[in-house]
Amino acid sequence: MTIKKIETTEEHQAALARIELLWDAEPNTPEYEELETLSALVDAYEDANFPMI
Repeated sequence: MTIKKIETTEEHQAALARIELLWDAEPNTPEYEELETLSALVDAYEDANFPMI
């Protein structure tokens, strides 16, 4: 998966699915780094598109 800014609902859903696959990744591995990065991108997307009031 190419990691980039999440801009669409489809990209958001794909990132969530990938996070689920990576959930048990061991620290200090490429998979863990991908998990951390995708989590931050999903968080940013959700903050922008689903603000808490």
